[in-house]
Amino acid sequence: MAAHYLLIKSIHIWCVALSGSLFTLRGMMMLGGSVRVYHPALKYLSYLIDTTLLTAAVLLTLIIHQYPFVQSWLTAKVLLLVVYIVLGVFALRRGRSRSGRAGFFVAALAVYLFIVSIAIAHDPWGIFVRFAG
Repeated sequence: MAAHYLLIKSIHIWCVALSGSLFTLRGMMMLGGSVRVYHPALKYLSYLIDTTLLTAAVLLTLIIHQYPFVQSWLTAKVLLLVVYIVLGVFALRRGRSRSGRAGFFVAALAVYLFIVSIAIAHDPWGIFVRFAG
């Protein structure tokens, strides 16, 4: 499996970009009042991308022998992933008003970007690592 590390990492990174892009597209559609934001094709594409993303993530943890709740940067990513998912659900489905959904959408994008910064830095402080300590 280690021989496939670069391929799996590339798939993971591509899925991160695709997942964030699709969420951004759906959020912009929601803000624009489009009913197509709920089109089944977009929903199932999101499921496919996110399932591939999480599968690649699990494989990577097994290859590099770094695990959430052992390494702090992976713990931060997993916990923030839950926050991102909850914010995303409220942004696209459960928010009571368009302005409320917009707030959840912006917050979800901020969390998404922070998760990416943690992944790049391999540090739970992510982009703020230079200000920590």
